[in-house]
Amino acid sequence: MSAAEAGGVFRRARGRTLDAFSSEKEREWKGPFYFIQGADPQFGLMKAWSTGDCDSGGDEWKQEIRLTEQAVQAISKLSPKPKFFVLCGDLVHAMPGIKAVFSGHYHRNAGGTYQDLDMVVSSAIGCQLGKDTHGLRVVVVTAEKIVHRYYSLDELSEKGIEDDLMDLLKKK
Repeated sequence: MSAAEAGGVFRRARGRTLDAFSSEKEREWKGPFYFIQGADPQFGLMKAWSTGDCDSGGDEWKQEIRLTEQAVQAISKLSPKPKFFVLCGDLVHAMPGIKAVFSGHYHRNAGGTYQDLDMVVSSAIGCQLGKDTHGLRVVVVTAEKIVHRYYSLDELSEKGIEDDLMDLLKKK
């Protein structure tokens, strides 16, 4: 899909719509704007830190959820609205149940495993620093497992998601 075709794609957030590529009006400089960057909601760390058990005490998220909701409410009240909001850093503290962490920034596919945690690094849509093609990672999550596969942009456009991954989506 080209940027022009994608211009008709909308994303919804509680009754609001946002043109995914903001059509023609976003293609040239219109003056100053601002965005908001948040970092490290790290659900589970506050209890772990308070109990002194940062390795395994992250089983309670109430404080972080309250603070994250407060952040969203504060941003929603701003006028003028920010151009966008980006959330960086740790989303969750390493607590039982997390099986994989997905990231980028390396501009090539990589990863590894530590204990039962998979670290999956996806190559870039843009500039490649290795031999991988420009692409995206499709991640299917079931109750039993997480299955992921990196697709080149051409491959995903032409063939779509492979049948074995689609079959996982059909299982309940």
